[in-house]
Amino acid sequence: MTVSGLRALHHGRAPGDPLVLPGPWDAASARVLAEAGFPALAVPSAGVAASLGYEDGATPADEMFAAVARIARAVSVPVSADIEAGYGLAAGELVERLLDAGAVGCNLEDTVDGVLVDAGRQADRLAAVRAAAGDALFVNARIDTYVTGVPDSVDPVAETLRRARLYAAAGADCLYPIAAPVEVFGPLAGALPGLPLNALAVPDGPGPGRLGELGATRITFGPGLQRRAMAALRGIADDLR
Repeated sequence: MTVSGLRALHHGRAPGDPLVLPGPWDAASARVLAEAGFPALAVPSAGVAASLGYEDGATPADEMFAAVARIARAVSVPVSADIEAGYGLAAGELVERLLDAGAVGCNLEDTVDGVLVDAGRQADRLAAVRAAAGDALFVNARIDTYVTGVPDSVDPVAETLRRARLYAAAGADCLYPIAAPVEVFGPLAGALPGLPLNALAVPDGPGPGRLGELGATRITFGPGLQRRAMAALRGIADDLR
């Protein structure tokens, strides 16, 4: 469950063989995924929110950290947690709460209250988290240029690259241009060689192997597995009726 183990999983990977990190939403789903042989897990905030009865982005911080702690206790593989924009917590407290929950990695997004944060301000935030955590936390910096969006006058590819460079310089271990088109990964990999890149796999998009060939190092699914599980349960319920 060490951060060094999680960090090592991201490096030295062949093209087409990215690190696949499925997303559990509770202790039971975490055990299933760990027992299936996945070497680490990435907890999605949206999946946890749904399991607790909240809308995405509305989970109180205490409940999110408690859910992460239950998941981390249930498995013996490293756990990374999506903690949205950090719930307004100062960097030191945020790091402390993550480590107390048993997480060794986190996603931090650059959207707050539906607005894309100034890139320099977000870089400062990431630098503060890195300083507080030292090497004890694998920091995955989410870039929301394709989710929250950028002004019409701004080139999203250029803005994604600009943010990526700033966040890498601030100490991010990995960059996550969530929902970016696949053609963005080549320029990112070229601009920041050796830095892991996280791609979001979606049902109708390229599979993990293809995303790896296109430059992604790490593949996550957001709440996709939780939603598939609920769809399966809905089918069972329909059959029972």
